[in-house]
Amino acid sequence: MFSIIQAAGWPIWPLIACSILALALVIERFFSLKTPKVAPPRLLDEAITVSRASVPSSNVVAQLEQNSLLGEVLASGFSALNANPRISEDDLRSTLEGAGRQAAHKLERYLTALATIASAAPLLGLLGTVIGMIEIFGSQAGGASNAAGGNPAQLAQGISIALYNTAFGLIVAIPALIFWRYFRARVDGYLLAMELATERFMRHLNTLRK
Repeated sequence: MFSIIQAAGWPIWPLIACSILALALVIERFFSLKTPKVAPPRLLDEAITVSRASVPSSNVVAQLEQNSLLGEVLASGFSALNANPRISEDDLRSTLEGAGRQAAHKLERYLTALATIASAAPLLGLLGTVIGMIEIFGSQAGGASNAAGGNPAQLAQGISIALYNTAFGLIVAIPALIFWRYFRARVDGYLLAMELATERFMRHLNTLRK
């Protein structure tokens, strides 16, 4: 492996850094986007059940907020009612929408960085290819007056830099793009589920508010 890195030259080091960063982002997103941490299936029903007669106490609301991202959104509605039982429907909806936007921001965290790596890795590989071509042309120019037709070692080095960097750029970019699309689809699914849950919860809060 180290011999490949040596043959690829210095342009491969930014690609190695991108690959390490992409791997770290993928692992982090896998743990952060688990269903129990985002939107547990029975959480909404449980929140409605415990507040069937009245708004829960602040301790229950605090536990709900720490449960998941959906719990944070639901807890914001309970907190708004606890703070002002006469809150208007528009203000209550604005509170839930604000909490929903914060939850969406947390869901989309690092996805832009992963998409940037997927886009930049082929360009970094292309940079290595260009540098390799420069090495090749340099060897040919250096050998213009040489009967052997150039420096074979420098020619081989230029070819190695060009091919290794092109291949490694694609090796980094393709998985990063696949995982970005996977996480993007997963986030979109969570956002839809949370939006539907919030609409149902809003109707429930209106009955408590009245």
